[in-house]
Amino acid sequence: MIESNKQQTLLNLVRLRYADAPGMLNTTQVISGYQLQQSSFLGVASDTFPIRPNGGIAGQFQETPTFTFQPVTGDAYAYSFLRPLPPATLLPLAMGGLPIDILLRLSVQSVNMMSNNRPFSKNSDDLTAAANTQTTEFLELIHDLRVLQAAGLLSIQLEQDKASATDKTPPHSRVYLSLTATDDAHLLAIEQKVKKLLHFSSRSSRVEIVYGVGEAQPGEVRLLTRSMLSILGQVAYQIQIPDDEISSGSTRRNNTSQNEEDQSLIKVYSSHKRPHHDFVSVHYDDYYYWIDKRDFDSKLAFTMMQMLSELSKTTQNPGSVVTIPVNR
Repeated sequence: MIESNKQQTLLNLVRLRYADAPGMLNTTQVISGYQLQQSSFLGVASDTFPIRPNGGIAGQFQETPTFTFQPVTGDAYAYSFLRPLPPATLLPLAMGGLPIDILLRLSVQSVNMMSNNRPFSKNSDDLTAAANTQTTEFLELIHDLRVLQAAGLLSIQLEQDKASATDKTPPHSRVYLSLTATDDAHLLAIEQKVKKLLHFSSRSSRVEIVYGVGEAQPGEVRLLTRSMLSILGQVAYQIQIPDDEISSGSTRRNNTSQNEEDQSLIKVYSSHKRPHHDFVSVHYDDYYYWIDKRDFDSKLAFTMMQMLSELSKTTQNPGSVVTIPVNR
C-alpha cells in the first residue's frame, strides 16, 4: 500500500507535467486470503512382480489478497487538492524535525512580501517569461531559518483559542514562531536578520503566523500557503522531459536555467528502459519516470510532499469503489 501511494504521487507529478488531470485513490480495505490444499494417495501396482505399494503427498499454498480503492471525487477532491494548507496544520511539522527550508519551499507561495512563486504555466512567449519570480530574499530567509532550527534556536508553538469554540466547531488554533537568544555572534547576526524580515516586535520574542498575503503588521507573519494541486504543479514544472516528447507536442519545455535545474527539490529522471536504482518509478507515455534511491535530498522532499498530501485529505462518504483481486 505504501508503494502504491508513492507511485500514485509520482504519477500525478508526471501527469501534470503533460497537462493531464491528476487523480487520487484512497485504499479503503485490504483483505488477505490464504488457501492451503493438501492431498495424498496410496496404491498397489498389481501388474508388477513382486507387488510393490506406491503413493505420494502433495501440498499447495496460495495467497490471494484483495485491495479495495475509492476514487476521490466531489467535495473531497476539492478539499484535498484545492484547499490551501492552514499554517496551524503546516508549521508544526517543523517541530518534529522536518527541515523548515524544504517545508516552506514546497508549501508556501509567499512570506509577507517575499515570493516563492514559480508559475508552471510560464511559456517562452509569455510577457513575464523573463521575470525571476523566485526572489533572493525568500531563499535567504528559509536558509537562515534552517540554520536556526539546526542550532535549536527556532521553535513553533501551537495554542488553542478556546474563546472561538462553539458547540459545532472546535477551538481555533493559533501558531507562533519564536527565536531563542544566543551568545554566538554568528547566530545572533542571523537572528537579527530574520527578525527584521519577519517584522518581530521589539516588545515580543515571537510572532504569530497567519494566513494571508502582503505586508504584515509588526508581531505577525503572513503566510500564503499552497494547495496540494499547487504543490504538485510547482514540482511537476521542474521535471525535465525528453526532447522527443517536447518536439511531438505532448508537452512544452520549461524555461528554467541550468542554475534553477540544480536547485530542483525533486529530481525526476526519464528513460525508455526500466530503472535499476529507483526509489519509486512509474510508466507514462512510453517512458519510465523515476527518483533515484541514491538521491537522498530528492527522497526527503518527495516523502515530505507525501506527508503534506496526507494532511490535505478529508473523510469521504461511501461511494463507488474499485476492488482488485491479486493472485500470486
